[in-house]
Parts: sequence; C-alpha cells; structure tokens
Amino acid sequence: MLKGERCLSPKCAVVRRSYAPGEHGQGFRGKVSQYGKQLREKQKAKRIYGIDEGQFARYVTEAEKYVGNRSEGLMQLLEMRLDNVIYRLGFASSRAQARQYASHGLFTVNGKSVTIPSFQLKVDDVVTPKVTKLFKELPLNQANIWLEADSKKLSGKVLHRPSREEIDTPINESLIIEFYSR
Repeated sequence: MLKGERCLSPKCAVVRRSYAPGEHGQGFRGKVSQYGKQLREKQKAKRIYGIDEGQFARYVTEAEKYVGNRSEGLMQLLEMRLDNVIYRLGFASSRAQARQYASHGLFTVNGKSVTIPSFQLKVDDVVTPKVTKLFKELPLNQANIWLEADSKKLSGKVLHRPSREEIDTPINESLIIEFYSR
C-alpha cells in the first residue's frame, strides 16, 4: 500500500470501506468495459510504484523489447528500480519513503552514491545505506527470494531478476500491455 504502516492497521481506508469516497461512493456503478479494466490496472500500477504517465509508458516500451513474456519484463523493470529495492529490503516502510531516501542520496549502489530513485539495478548490485546508524533498528525483509539481505553488514544484494511468482504486487500486468498495444 502507499501509506506503509497505516495500511497494516484497522485504519486503512481500503480495509474500512469497499466503496469509492464521496457523496456518490455507494451509488450505482455501471458495468466496466474492457478498456476501463485495462485503464484501472494501469492506474493502479502507476500509483503503487509512484511513477508518472510518461515514465510508465517508457517502461512499457522497454518491456516490449524483451524476447520472452512482455508483461513479466514490465514487472521486472518496475521491481528492479532502486526505490523499490530499498522498500523490498525493508529499509523503508513505503515506496514513497524509499523514493525520498533514494533522492536524498542516503544509499549507495556498489559503493557509488545514487540520487535517482528510478535507477535500474542489475544482478549482483549491492545496495547499502551511507549512514548506517539511521537504519540499525530496522528489520530487513527476508521474504524476497531474488534479494539477499545482510542484517549484519546492513546491505542488500540483487541475486537475480525476479520472476512473476516472486513478485507479490496485486497487478494484472497483461491488461496493462493490452492497454498500450491498442
């Protein structure tokens, strides 16, 4: 979720209400077309990863160059971003916080300072915080098979590109590819 810790509590808006906000949120909703479903998935993916329209379209264009499954290529490109890896390793409680950490230059990749949240990581890249005392008490997330977290050195390493089974984001990426292939 976008709000990090808040969506783990009962105060999460998604859990509390299953309808849209506002005066007409509980009103009649018509049948959603195929285009509407594709648009909703694209918007959901953009909001989850915190990406604007132009950058997301470039990721889709880049994913279409992949030889294999284009939708899996799109998810790999989104997951291999620096801000997402910081979030997946457990250094940040939300992707927005991880994006801010990356843009403020709090992390290094292979010993070099990187201030671009959309920086594409490669296999065997090592991500470490510049100031380790800021992150000593944070538990590193061990759930990701494609990342290796070292809590003693306070670093994370990309072991391999994630497959779709290793990505737990609730997105139907094939609808996104269909949306852009119109």
